[in-house]
Amino acid sequence: MPELSGLFADVFNGSSAAGGLTLLCGAAILGGLVRGFSGFGTGMVCVPLFALVLGPFETLTALVVMDLFGPLPNVPRALRDGRPADLRRLGAGLLVGLPLGVFMLSRLSPEVFRYAVSLLSLLLLALLVSGLRYRRALTARALMATGGVGGFLAGTTGLPGPPVILMYMAGPYGAAAVRANTLLYLLMADVLMIGVMWLGGVLVPGALVLGGLLVVPYLLANVAGAAIFCPEAETAYRRVAYLLIAGAALAGLPLFDA
Repeated sequence: MPELSGLFADVFNGSSAAGGLTLLCGAAILGGLVRGFSGFGTGMVCVPLFALVLGPFETLTALVVMDLFGPLPNVPRALRDGRPADLRRLGAGLLVGLPLGVFMLSRLSPEVFRYAVSLLSLLLLALLVSGLRYRRALTARALMATGGVGGFLAGTTGLPGPPVILMYMAGPYGAAAVRANTLLYLLMADVLMIGVMWLGGVLVPGALVLGGLLVVPYLLANVAGAAIFCPEAETAYRRVAYLLIAGAALAGLPLFDA
């Protein structure tokens, strides 16, 4: 632990290495379970909780590294169920929106970042619960625009998924196809995020190591979540995911700091 504490001395924001690692590990497990049985939600669960002990770029760095490896066991199934043409268009939008989001994040203070993450998570959750959906046809332009919005949100708050989820829930696809495309889109966002942060010089070495340490609990939770997923009980799983997302968002608000 002394060596780890020294490595993480400039990573944790006012917390000990041991306490910070415990919180991050618990958040990773919750995020992995939600991602495994719903196909989304890692960022909406983990980012508000990670931001309790990490700064903005440390939070996104650890999240991206952890999330890059966690869903890999579910990729073969997602490739079978997904729609590659949609993913190419979403990716084109990501390439535009993500760098703009990272630039915006460099202008935010840690406290503003925490408020933005938690409030945006609650807003997006309210939209999901309310049934508000994108009602127009899923054209190539609509897909690229959605990918761009998701990329901007990924760069500023680490939350690329909700715009895509809201769009797909209005489409003519079944639960398996929506879950597959969402998983693959989020994985693509993680890969691009690493590249953009590296080019921008904001990848944090200690946070890279943290993300690597969190891969194991996140991976196991992801596999467990996917194993218990049952399409016939999709509504129940979604409600559980919504409750966990709401709890994480509220816990991350600076208003509730001791």
